[in-house]
Amino acid sequence: MQVTDAALKQVSDRIAAARADRKPLHLRGGGTKDFYGAPPHGELLDTRILQGVRSYEPSELVVTVRSGTSLAELEALLLEKGQCLPFEPPHYAWSVATSTGTGATVGGMVASGWSGPARANVGGVRDYVLGVQMINGNGEHLTFGGQVMKNVAGYDVSRLMVGAMGTLGLITEVSLKVLPLAPAEATLCFELPQQAALEQVHVWGGQPLPLNASCWVRDASGPVPAREVLYVRLRGAVAAVDAACRSMLQDQRGQRMDTAHAAADWTLCRNHQLPFFTRPPQPGLVLWRLSLPQTAPMLDLPWATLVEWQGALRWVWAPVDAGTQLQTLAQQYGGSAMLFVATKAYSAWATGQFDIKNTAQQAIHARLKASFDPLGIFNPGRWASLA
Repeated sequence: MQVTDAALKQVSDRIAAARADRKPLHLRGGGTKDFYGAPPHGELLDTRILQGVRSYEPSELVVTVRSGTSLAELEALLLEKGQCLPFEPPHYAWSVATSTGTGATVGGMVASGWSGPARANVGGVRDYVLGVQMINGNGEHLTFGGQVMKNVAGYDVSRLMVGAMGTLGLITEVSLKVLPLAPAEATLCFELPQQAALEQVHVWGGQPLPLNASCWVRDASGPVPAREVLYVRLRGAVAAVDAACRSMLQDQRGQRMDTAHAAADWTLCRNHQLPFFTRPPQPGLVLWRLSLPQTAPMLDLPWATLVEWQGALRWVWAPVDAGTQLQTLAQQYGGSAMLFVATKAYSAWATGQFDIKNTAQQAIHARLKASFDPLGIFNPGRWASLA
């Protein structure tokens, strides 16, 4: 869809009116991340009016798009040229508010800052953002960064918008670095208990292997007893992938999966549609996200766990009141734990698990909010500390 200045003027006028009336705005794209934290207060401003690809230079590995553009549309365009967003942003493809597949947007991808299975090896969203255009709380349309890597002087505001959840301003346009698709891909699977899987993937991580993603899960979908399986994805040159498969299958007894079947499973993992992510039948369980150093050992927990990013990301289905225990345990290893998906009865904000606990970080966030959005009109309530 062709970008029109009329669309930009429409959102600018909405923000100007909100500022004049001091009325908050709820910035929202496809709504696929409505489950995350508390719903912001204010009148809905649908960012999907900002549609379209502004420029795409495959030879330069750079694409610039408006924030309301469908993430699926962007990835389809890149695929035509044999390119991709290597950090694999999740689509989720559903909305808590409407229970429909409204579709993730590019702006929501940047605002959330979430990455998929390849995050530990290729980097995250922030590493691929070259520049943004945004409207701040003063109604100013600002440009930060550009369309090349060496464009930053002073504060890197374009990357500051990554993970801000729309609390600092409305992203109108994003420039992203893209990469070519890998020539070859393979997925190996090994039946290993969690601690042994962590140790083995760390050994492989110290070798010149084209590791791209890993996932350990206790697979209860098959025969009883459940299988504990480590999946490792390799991407790179054909010779490198084939050599790595031979080497790794010599280290551990395992098998190479059918590539098409494995690719479908990695997509399910990316979008939290694996059986593990189906809410357990036990009442009161919520999904916790633990961010840890890769070298952290297996955590002795009585709840279902899935491990990604070579051990750096642990998903746990646990009760809401397990928050203090999980946070304390994560902090012992220099990490953190936060509630990711809750039931309607337990929002992450209401239980205090979505807020910023570090007082120094709170002060920094407050100063940034005061600078970018002094009247507090953008997504108030999304972060409890910035309500």
